[in-house]
Amino acid sequence: MIDAYLASDRTALNTVKIMSGPRPQIANGPLHPRPLIALLDGRDCSVEMPILKDVATVAFCDAQSTNEIHEKVLNEAVGAMLYHHIQLSREDLKKFKTLRIIVRLGTGVDNVDVKAAGEMGIAVCNVPGYGVEEVADSTLCLILNLYRRTYWLANLVREGKKIAGPEALRDAAQGSARIRGDTLGIVGFGRVGQAVALRAKAFGFNVIFYDPYLPDGCEKSLGVTRVYTLQDLLFQSDCVTLHCSLNEHNNHLINDYTIKQMRPGAFLVNTARGGLVDEQSLAAALKDGRIRAAALDVHEQEPLNLSSSPLKDCPNVLCTPHSAFYSDQSITELREMAAGEVRRAVVGRIPDSLRNCVNKEYYVPNPSHGLNAAAAAAIKRGHEPSTMNGAAVAFSGGFQPHTSVHSTTTDLHSTVAASMAPSPVFSAMHAAATAHIAAQAQAQAQAQAAAVQQQQNAADSNNLPKPPAPQTPTSSESEH
Repeated sequence: MIDAYLASDRTALNTVKIMSGPRPQIANGPLHPRPLIALLDGRDCSVEMPILKDVATVAFCDAQSTNEIHEKVLNEAVGAMLYHHIQLSREDLKKFKTLRIIVRLGTGVDNVDVKAAGEMGIAVCNVPGYGVEEVADSTLCLILNLYRRTYWLANLVREGKKIAGPEALRDAAQGSARIRGDTLGIVGFGRVGQAVALRAKAFGFNVIFYDPYLPDGCEKSLGVTRVYTLQDLLFQSDCVTLHCSLNEHNNHLINDYTIKQMRPGAFLVNTARGGLVDEQSLAAALKDGRIRAAALDVHEQEPLNLSSSPLKDCPNVLCTPHSAFYSDQSITELREMAAGEVRRAVVGRIPDSLRNCVNKEYYVPNPSHGLNAAAAAAIKRGHEPSTMNGAAVAFSGGFQPHTSVHSTTTDLHSTVAASMAPSPVFSAMHAAATAHIAAQAQAQAQAQAAAVQQQQNAADSNNLPKPPAPQTPTSSESEH
């Protein structure tokens, strides 16, 4: 349901129906109604409102699927913000008629079909810079719990069990281990992975990492060791922690096969994405002791229902409810950054004004004709793009159109030529500048004529020979 939480008037946005291909820039300014921005799966817009209220109308939907989103949002929203509670597949994206930007309030974008959005001309952004400290701190907290068994020992005390004497303590703390000298293997060495490495070194870990996307040399600045295969990392690590995004290539990265490559009795920590770990395989490894203990903040099915999870009967597993990122400061920072990205889309250009667009490759211009491939395909299919904010068919590539292109021609060159025509504002400015230059030239000529006349008058009064009058070239002379 779309609730009555609007930042300004409810004037309907002029809709632009483009069935496929890129979409126009977001209309904004005194001649346009305020664009509609919707928070799809939340209710609280108190942080976003001060950032967006002067350029957009803000609404919330509090939906769990696109079937629960109000028709007004589907027809008129040009921007959408969402957490990880709602999925946007290709079919879901087709329901939005005017959507131009999606901002994921978080780092991962695995709940959005990024490829489909790019092909439809919808920019997808995330907020990778928030909560780095919180996730790194939470990761170290989980690692310390696995090594020192703090969570399990605290539960024994809470349950009223009395632990007296060395034998009872040994039984209760069985499995506790010393940290210094152990090897921590980090899978994914981005912002969070590097923050974890710095913290882990302070506790005495030898840190290694695997990340095939980083250039050589980054390990030297942090004093850690790089390995070039996942197999090497698993074989060398006493504790493995995951800090990579989830995509179609790494689903169930930790499975029965990769678990067999880990050191017997190793620890496993996951604060990245639940889909990285096959929980069935993990449960089997925990039960037979191949993995000593595991700590998971993210899960294959969220929210986690432990009673129906493969991990329900597993010993030595610590589960938290996808909360590693959270602090009062980080959630405010996240929402401010997301709203700022939406604002840049509204008042600027997509994707040039965006800082964290994850599907920018769909806007790369094709050097053969100056347009991005999706724009050229849309024009050749005969779609009629409408002008919004002075942009028609070029969203980032090749040229800046000044007038609307209302043509269904399939001739790309004629369309480009039409879009390059100067705008009325430019024409008026050019005419004014030309008139000003002409007036200056006329004034200069009049001043020269007055000076010559003054010299002639002075010569007459003093009986001096007159200076030669300026000659006007004849028509034949002027032709040369």
